[in-house]
Amino acid sequence: MTPEQSSVLEFPAWLYGTIAAIRRKARAEGRWWAREYLKTGAFPQPRQMRQVPPGEVLLMHSGADFDTGDPRWRMHMFGAVFMDLNEGVPKEERQRMREAFESFCLGTPWGALEYTVSPSPPRSAERVANRLASVLRFWEVLQGPRYAFWSFEQKYTLDELMEDIYGKTLEAWCPGGPASVREHLALTVERMARATREDCLEAVLRVMPVVVEMDADLKHREALSDTDFLRERLRALPPKDFEDVSSADKYAVSGQLWAWNRELGRH
Repeated sequence: MTPEQSSVLEFPAWLYGTIAAIRRKARAEGRWWAREYLKTGAFPQPRQMRQVPPGEVLLMHSGADFDTGDPRWRMHMFGAVFMDLNEGVPKEERQRMREAFESFCLGTPWGALEYTVSPSPPRSAERVANRLASVLRFWEVLQGPRYAFWSFEQKYTLDELMEDIYGKTLEAWCPGGPASVREHLALTVERMARATREDCLEAVLRVMPVVVEMDADLKHREALSDTDFLRERLRALPPKDFEDVSSADKYAVSGQLWAWNRELGRH
């Protein structure tokens, strides 16, 4: 069940603390969630919540986290729950459990933030649209904190955070879209959610040359910027591989470009 939205922002209390304490508590929380899932087939809300005051800094990336021993909101450590989330869950059930866990998390502001800022594969158009839509549902309350991503000194607003991570993807889906990040996200979600394979292919083709331009380490830049080459390679991808890049997420696209870069280097 999706909890009612509140104007007060609360996150799981175990995400606030020192690195060592959060790591320990995250694993305990993962084991608890696994036990609850095995008993009920669902995930309960965290056992203890803590209010996030307006202006509070959330560390969203390990690059912004210098361990001074101070307790902080270390959102980038949420993934530690996955070390024990499988505990006792039969292997054949784990994929379904992971999907149920994502669905549960996306019904919360903290989960929506986690799955959009640190998205796990696959990053298909359908899945990314769902994740971005979840952030839009909690947009107002998530405006309160500030977000440290690349460094602790640079504190993003929610708009700036989403622009940094998804700006190129938004432009690929909605070229010259609304100036407002929120409106651009909303339009992108609408298009992504109903996209055909061909729509996805065109969005990926728009973002790939941009990613190539950003990555100076790619050796075969001319081929990897050629639209005909890219179109041919994208059409030849197995369905699962194409699905993984179909959102035009710049990180997923970068992984595919590097795979082709290595292949070109072998010829």
